[in-house]
Amino acid sequence: MTEPTPQPSQEPSEQPQATADLRIKELEEEVAKLKDAYLRAMAETENVRTRARRDMDDTAKYAATKFARDMVNIIENLDRASQSIPAEVRASNDILKQVGDGIDMTMQELLGIFERNGIKRINPLGEKFDHNFHQAVTQVPDSEKPPGTVTQVLQAGYVLHDRLLRPAMVCVSTAATAQPNLDKTA
Repeated sequence: MTEPTPQPSQEPSEQPQATADLRIKELEEEVAKLKDAYLRAMAETENVRTRARRDMDDTAKYAATKFARDMVNIIENLDRASQSIPAEVRASNDILKQVGDGIDMTMQELLGIFERNGIKRINPLGEKFDHNFHQAVTQVPDSEKPPGTVTQVLQAGYVLHDRLLRPAMVCVSTAATAQPNLDKTA
């Protein structure tokens, strides 16, 4: 018959339990750090996706900026050509009437295409001067209009969606200055 093997004492030991508790605490801290790093990485990934989506949208929206700037010059030349044929001359000459009408129709078609593609013409006559969309060429004293009002548009401006393609060249009113009262009796 075999002798039974002696069993270790069943009394709990303090040291192995303290070591286990310390190891559990270390592992919990490591899990918390890894969870934080994971959440930060997920947030950064989502931010990168959002930025990439916004950049792609902007690229699609504003890809035609250079082309639009070039086309703006064409429409302005058509406008000048149309204005160079006065209504009286058009009425008296059939050929000039046809040419003028053709220029006007071409210009209207281009403006329609511009509108469909997010290009808008800025013609701020009578509006308050806005340095974001207008470029003041000169200031004109005017007692009838409040200071800072656009009194004349020398060249129309254009925006593509919400970005400025070309500022409107304008004349802006200033307060009318009183003429000095000179004493001419001396």
